[in-house]
Amino acid sequence: MAGAIYRAEVIGSMLRPAWLKQARIDFAADRISTAQFKRIEDRAVNEAIALQERCGLDVASDGEMRRSGFVAPLSDYVEGFEAVAFDTRRWRGGGIAGGGEVNLAVPLTVTGKLRRRRSLAAEEFIYARARTQLPLKMALPSPLMMALRWSPEHSAAAYPEPFALFADAVDVLRAEVAELASLGCEYIQIDAPELAALVDPSTREQVFEAHGISTARMLGEGVEMVNTLADAAGVTFGLHLCRGNNAGHWLSAGGYEAISKEVFARLARYDIFLLEYDTPRAGSFEPLADLPRDKRVVLGLVSTKSDELEPSGALIARIDEAARFFPREQMALSTQCGFASVMAGNPIAAATQEKKLRLVAETARRTWG
Repeated sequence: MAGAIYRAEVIGSMLRPAWLKQARIDFAADRISTAQFKRIEDRAVNEAIALQERCGLDVASDGEMRRSGFVAPLSDYVEGFEAVAFDTRRWRGGGIAGGGEVNLAVPLTVTGKLRRRRSLAAEEFIYARARTQLPLKMALPSPLMMALRWSPEHSAAAYPEPFALFADAVDVLRAEVAELASLGCEYIQIDAPELAALVDPSTREQVFEAHGISTARMLGEGVEMVNTLADAAGVTFGLHLCRGNNAGHWLSAGGYEAISKEVFARLARYDIFLLEYDTPRAGSFEPLADLPRDKRVVLGLVSTKSDELEPSGALIARIDEAARFFPREQMALSTQCGFASVMAGNPIAAATQEKKLRLVAETARRTWG
């Protein structure tokens, strides 16, 4: 078990202020210069880090303020994408109570070979490193997220089958990992919601199999690809699993037992598993027993999808329950996902975001000291 245990974590993204969203629109329309836009991004990162520090978290991120969404290191500065909406995805519920569905078009589709133009993550890390004394976590998307960007119609000329695309995405991400490690990054998290989405049979069929993507291969060959990313000396690697987080909506429902024996064992290079557990949709804690005992678990018990503030006592009771299946001293606490996996962000107030981060830190102190 490598490195220090961080008891209170943020997953990655934080709510983007309205003035940053407007600046991104203005920059795209050539109303402000690159230099002006970068200064606005800098200010947003400064404020995101300051918020995490005053809330008492043990590890910080830059809030992903420079990203169009959490998958940006695989799209924003990588060639091979076009704004071709080949399909829609059904996103369900909103918040803990649920209610309502929305069909959202896939915004970018792979139409050419992936080619990395420059690193987004290096820019993020270099700037943020100088602005906090907290350990700095960098999040990168799983290469299998490209399953949501592969179209049998539009992508086939470049990638006749999706696993060739995933292999090129692995190469892009391995370059990002190597660069981050060379710059002194000691904690990298791979975000893999597509794996947790596979707990739901309807998602397997409608989102993946219906488009020619074998979910059995994803849980075999695909998981091995994800495992190869955790390969840099001196770096602690975490894997984040959730069931989708798009402006407060979710993609899948089901317990980890549907994938835990395959995924937890195959991802041997990862030190930390950060698992969504804020609603009954995530199932029981029993699959934690499938994790090797040299790993750590970060329980994502605090929702980023709802303004409702969880009682600290109830969170501690859930940690006690989880400890029946995995050692308490190897666990920590976090939100279940980022606050803004996409640019719009989840439908909660900025004040709630701060309260939830304080709740994570204060509950962790009560639990582990």
